[in-house]
Amino acid sequence: MSLSYKILLKPEPEGGYTVNVPALPGCVTYGVDLEEAKLNAREAIELYIESLKAHGEEIPSDEDVLEYNLQLFT
Repeated sequence: MSLSYKILLKPEPEGGYTVNVPALPGCVTYGVDLEEAKLNAREAIELYIESLKAHGEEIPSDEDVLEYNLQLFT
């Protein structure tokens, strides 16, 4: 089974990137650069899914999630 998840990468003021996986609540990681952030995200997702399987929980998918960037003018 192949799964795919969107990740959000946020540059941090002190350097590096925080990574959030919206479809997996609480799945957050960090990397000192984009490459490490993406590698850490893959590992975090894999561990999250392993935990769901171990507890007999459903594995969420984000294939039905709509993605939209909303721009606000202030």
